[in-house]
Amino acid sequence: MGRLVSLNVGGSEPNPAKNSGLTTGIGKRPVDHAVTVRRPGPKTTGLHSGVVGDFIGDTRHHGGDDQAVYAYAVEDYAWWSAELGRDLAPGLFGENLTTEGLDLYNAVIGERWQVGDQVILETTFGRIPCSTFQHRMAEPRWIKRFAASNRTGAYLRILQEGSITPGARIEVIARPDHGLTIAEAFDIYMHNQQDLARLLVAEALPPQLRTDIEARLAATPR
Repeated sequence: MGRLVSLNVGGSEPNPAKNSGLTTGIGKRPVDHAVTVRRPGPKTTGLHSGVVGDFIGDTRHHGGDDQAVYAYAVEDYAWWSAELGRDLAPGLFGENLTTEGLDLYNAVIGERWQVGDQVILETTFGRIPCSTFQHRMAEPRWIKRFAASNRTGAYLRILQEGSITPGARIEVIARPDHGLTIAEAFDIYMHNQQDLARLLVAEALPPQLRTDIEARLAATPR
């Protein structure tokens, strides 16, 4: 059993990491009221974020049904705080849900969370860091360091829509038997592609990611 320690929403802001005129919603801030989550639809043509009122600037790489909500754990923030030697506030990594009491590092792809009384979410994959994240953190080699840690947080799809309130309980109500964790899957995808076939055991993988993996496997000499 876990708890939602911070519910974070971001508005549109200039993106200094990208070309002039582009915007970002990575600057998420805690809210103290209930927020509605609903399926946003396709990545590029839908509502983008699954959290009502939350903004996503790079709709090519973020948002959509398979990345509708992003969660990061205070336990992993504590690990990074020790690594970086500074305090890290909830929402800094651009997550919608800052969790406590859930082992996101060992979360299994396809496990289902009930958040409060209404919402059910399903883990899909980890977060691949980008230049916007690098600029926000202002840490040397941040993209490589974040990727190497495998402490990626969890993207989630929305299985049951509803309202989420800060402080809500989070319960893992189902976990697939395949045992493939987000950390293991991310490590394989980013660093050990000889093991890519292992990822296909997870039915909850985003379809676009599965297609990419299958294409890579087909192109690999046997």
